[in-house]
Amino acid sequence: MSRIAKAPVDILSGVEITIAGQDVTVKGKKGTLNRVFNDAVEVVQEENQLKALPREGVANAWAQAGTARSLLNAMVVGVTEGFVKKLLLTGVGYRANAQGSKLNLTLGFSHPVVYEMPAGISVETPTQTEVVVSGVDKQLVGQVAANIRGYRPPEPYKGKGVRYSDEVVRRKEAKKK
Repeated sequence: MSRIAKAPVDILSGVEITIAGQDVTVKGKKGTLNRVFNDAVEVVQEENQLKALPREGVANAWAQAGTARSLLNAMVVGVTEGFVKKLLLTGVGYRANAQGSKLNLTLGFSHPVVYEMPAGISVETPTQTEVVVSGVDKQLVGQVAANIRGYRPPEPYKGKGVRYSDEVVRRKEAKKK
C-alpha cells in the first residue's frame, strides 16, 4: 500500500485542471501539461485537491496510484513555478553559448557540439561555463540536462567535463610509479 498515494495534491490558485477519463490536463501561468494515466488509477478532483485513487481488483493499483500522485504533483508545480537544472562546465577551453533554441558547446572535441532544445525547454548561459535548463515538464528538463551532460561526463582524475551544479565527483588518485 502506497503512502504517497494517500496524500492529496493541493491545487494552487491560478491552476486549471481538466479530467477526461484517464486524460488529465493542467493549465497554469507557465504553460499547459497533458498526461494519460494508467487504467489502474482513477484521478479525482475534490474542491482544491487532486487524488489518485487505486481501482479495485488491479494487482499493482497502489503502486500505480503512488506514481500517478507524484506525476500530478510535478505537473501542478511545473505550471506554477517551473523546473530548473543547472550544469557547470569544468575544463580548459570548455564553453557554452545559447543562441535561441540552440546550445553551442565547446567540449574539447575536434568539432563544436550543437544541441537543439525541444519545444517547451529554454536554455540560458549566465557565464561561459554555466548552463541553465528550464521548463514546465520535470521529466523533459531532466532528460535535456542529462543529454547535455552525456556529451562529456565528468572524469574522475581531473574532474573535467559537464556536471550538475549539485553533483559531487569522486576523484581518483593518479597512477603511482
